[in-house]
Amino acid sequence: MLLSELAEKELIEMENGVRFGFLAETECIFDPKTGIIYGFELLDQSAKMPFQKKKPTQTLFIPWEEIHLIGEDRILFRKAKPTRKQYD
Repeated sequence: MLLSELAEKELIEMENGVRFGFLAETECIFDPKTGIIYGFELLDQSAKMPFQKKKPTQTLFIPWEEIHLIGEDRILFRKAKPTRKQYD
């Protein structure tokens, strides 16, 4: 699979069906020495809601271990976490 094809996939949380946008809208966190992907960092869904009062944006993190399925159109994951662990 090409990276450009992966970027077009929609992120959906399995537990409650919430859409978190597309993988292209995230930051991929990985170890440049080994190439191990730790996960994806994205903005909080509530920050994208139109006509809502602007809150300070909170980042969410989807650990690679939480990804359940990479399908033809979507990436299903179990749960996003409020912050990521330090991977330094």
